[in-house]
Amino acid sequence: MDGTAIIIILAIAGVASVLLFALKGLLDQVPDVIDSAGRARDSWQRFKRPEQPPRADDEEPPMAA
Repeated sequence: MDGTAIIIILAIAGVASVLLFALKGLLDQVPDVIDSAGRARDSWQRFKRPEQPPRADDEEPPMAA
């Protein structure tokens, strides 16, 4: 019985250690994911808004329809 208790304790400690290691790896990636999402949002907004060519100094601004 003594050997079984020790094995169970070691198994629980090992599982907890692996879970903490995996959680740390996941949390280390969060800032990169947030930065990437911001860049994707900015790129999508630039894609949806067509660029207008620069107007000449003597040209009137376009009339709104």
